[in-house]
Amino acid sequence: MTEQPPRGMGSHARTLMMAGLMLCMSMSGCIFEDSSSSDEAEVLAVFNFTPSKNIKVGTSVSFDASSSTPNDGSLTYRWNFDTEGTIDIDATGLTATWTFDEAKTYKVSLEVSDGTSTSEQTRDLTVAPESAEAPTAEINQYADDEDCEDESITESRHILVWICARDKSMTDRSITETTTIQLDASGSESGDATSQYIPEDGYAWDLDLEEDKDNDGDPENDDDLVGATIDWSNVAPGEYEIGLTVTNNVEMTDSTTIKVYVSYAGYWNDFEIGGNTSGIAAELDFDAIINYNKETGNTIVRAQMELEYPKEDDGCADIPGANNCRAELNIFAYNEEDEEAGNTTSTDLESRDDGDCDDDLDCIHLRLSGYMFSDTDSTYGEGDWTMTIQNDRINDFRVDQFVIRLYYK
Repeated sequence: MTEQPPRGMGSHARTLMMAGLMLCMSMSGCIFEDSSSSDEAEVLAVFNFTPSKNIKVGTSVSFDASSSTPNDGSLTYRWNFDTEGTIDIDATGLTATWTFDEAKTYKVSLEVSDGTSTSEQTRDLTVAPESAEAPTAEINQYADDEDCEDESITESRHILVWICARDKSMTDRSITETTTIQLDASGSESGDATSQYIPEDGYAWDLDLEEDKDNDGDPENDDDLVGATIDWSNVAPGEYEIGLTVTNNVEMTDSTTIKVYVSYAGYWNDFEIGGNTSGIAAELDFDAIINYNKETGNTIVRAQMELEYPKEDDGCADIPGANNCRAELNIFAYNEEDEEAGNTTSTDLESRDDGDCDDDLDCIHLRLSGYMFSDTDSTYGEGDWTMTIQNDRINDFRVDQFVIRLYYK
């Protein structure tokens, strides 16, 4: 017969267990954690105002706190339109309107509360004199006189330049060259020419219109570069949209944007490619970063690879029946997933006369439209691409020239 524990011990154990459960429930991290608190939105004060710039004395400014969280009706809103001048509450409510009567920079604050937690945001708001005039921002547009083939460029809008990497070494088969863009806003106007001017630090260039680096709510007015005329260095091939904000001496501003197109041509001259001596075609790889991003507007128009080589090398020893002295080289293009996007193998030997081709040369071009670099089920995407020259013949062959062109305009 099994011995039963004393009744007193069971009661004591239950008491201890209940006390332990109550202690556990009061501690964070316990298995009985209340999950409802994790679903509550953070109390966060966020506001915007309209107009957001070129506010003059007497201008009515509208303030809106609807971006504050949680946006469920539980918050109270308290506005102070000059925190350095007074601690008074000037308005309450989700929205407010205020008119400023003095030209200066105000610190405007919003305090929100749900009764338990409080959050505050403070922003600068500059008010100009009633007589102030806005400046006019203007960016000088220009293009290179010629492309890398010495063809005239007729583009008169935007900024359009070419990187011409001539006579690249076979030890450098990657596209890494960059260029410097001259940015010129000296044609901007200050507004009232009799009393207003644009100081040297009043020219702010924003090189990335997607990122709000200064967290002021406007992603297009950052000061990545400052100055009326300035060099933008280390610019890789691509399509860019940049912004200019000019601010005159009475804190009135104006902004504009411009497209910058940087195209590329890289030339490799007078080199050899090995032969297929082991049943595997000889290959030479060339690497390029290609951009096609609709969201940022950085989209290539087309990529073009050009290969020129002698139909027969001098001094080639012909092997009967092998046709080994007649060269046949091809271009292949692969995306970063190593998927083949195109090749020149369908161009027969009698039709290899692309471009300005001499009679004793084969000249073949592989063209890939910009759409090929988009990200769809039937295309290949942007990123790291490899352009490959392939030799499936036994003999080594000489190559006169291989060119990679990236057109962004």
